[in-house]
Amino acid sequence: MYLTGPALALFAVLAAIVMGAQTYAPFGSENALGIALGAGSTAAMSMALILSTRPKLLEPLFGGLDRMYQVHKWLGIAALALMLAHNSYEPDLEHFVRETRLGHRAEDVGEWAFNGLIGLILLSWFKRIPLLRLELPWAWWRFTHRFTGALFALVVFHVLAIDTPADTTGALHLYLNVLCFAGIFAWLFTLVAPKFRRRSFVLDDISRHGSITELRLQPENRPMQWQPGQFAFVSAAGAGMGEPHPFTIAGAPERDGSLRFGIKALGRWTAQLPDYLQPGQRLQVEGPYGRFVFRKRIKQQVWLAGGIGITPFLAWAEALQERNDQHIVLVWTVACRDEAFAAERLAACAARYPQLEVHIVVSAEEGRLTAQKLVARVPFSMREAELFYCGPEGLRKAIEKGLKAMGQSPKRIHYEEFELR
Repeated sequence: MYLTGPALALFAVLAAIVMGAQTYAPFGSENALGIALGAGSTAAMSMALILSTRPKLLEPLFGGLDRMYQVHKWLGIAALALMLAHNSYEPDLEHFVRETRLGHRAEDVGEWAFNGLIGLILLSWFKRIPLLRLELPWAWWRFTHRFTGALFALVVFHVLAIDTPADTTGALHLYLNVLCFAGIFAWLFTLVAPKFRRRSFVLDDISRHGSITELRLQPENRPMQWQPGQFAFVSAAGAGMGEPHPFTIAGAPERDGSLRFGIKALGRWTAQLPDYLQPGQRLQVEGPYGRFVFRKRIKQQVWLAGGIGITPFLAWAEALQERNDQHIVLVWTVACRDEAFAAERLAACAARYPQLEVHIVVSAEEGRLTAQKLVARVPFSMREAELFYCGPEGLRKAIEKGLKAMGQSPKRIHYEEFELR
């Protein structure tokens, strides 16, 4: 199921390439190749823009918004690669077309879009600038990312207005026209839709636990329906923090519709939260998103959380019911004792649900969590269990490698991408 979305995106790009090559084959192999590469690049850019709208109906096909964004990223990479190749094999159709002034203008616009998109797509790839150890601020990265749609509009003009041979079939042009207009619509939708998707909440309580800030929000009007483990985008325009950031909802659904978030200071935006937000302040929430939800069918489960990655498991634990028959071991590793902000809530969950075991590993006191330490805390064989993980990618890979070396690889490992860019 999770491969359906990526397969459809790949098919859309390959279809454009094949149709381009077949349509322009009579005009020479190099021309056919150049058109095929340009058509594929256009299709990849259009699909990337469509996925950027966060379509909830398509989310199950990708296995969650986090993986949808991964496909979005690779579509951008594919678009750039195909664009560079298209520029290297630029079609020469002067002897097959009737040249027009509009066609010449379309060629110039194509060059502008080509140069602009190269810069923006390259910028989109990097969270940190190589060698310089400089991290691009999220707000600046997101602001520049918005111009991709405007440059795609130039690509659309290039595709629609460029001079083409009169005897080419219309199937390719119809297909590209549909993709072009879909991409433009998606870009415009992303500029307008957030205003209608967001729900207004009021900050009920804010507390600080070391580098962790905990928020409790009350719905101002219609509450949001969601499943434990899902996340939402939070923004506070009135506090000068209008850029939405994704955070997992750190608690089970409550009757009053309130939401809880545990947010670690990992950047400028998150570090400013305790100073910029005050109880009674209005925040905007968009969601829910994500497919990292509790699986009841799995009898033996290991939940492994790294730092602030505890938030989905906190929601899972609070949503557990006494009639569930899973045996669950939750291991939460934190850098210092102050970051274990949810220790009391987890203890209450364990007391209510005896088959939930909670272990908090404090690195400052016990050293870094290893696969050996993890196995020592699990009373059943890891080979017979499934591992659910949320946290930094480095820790997950180290644990996976260690478990494999011990011959204790779980049946399956489930995880959500910790970063969306």
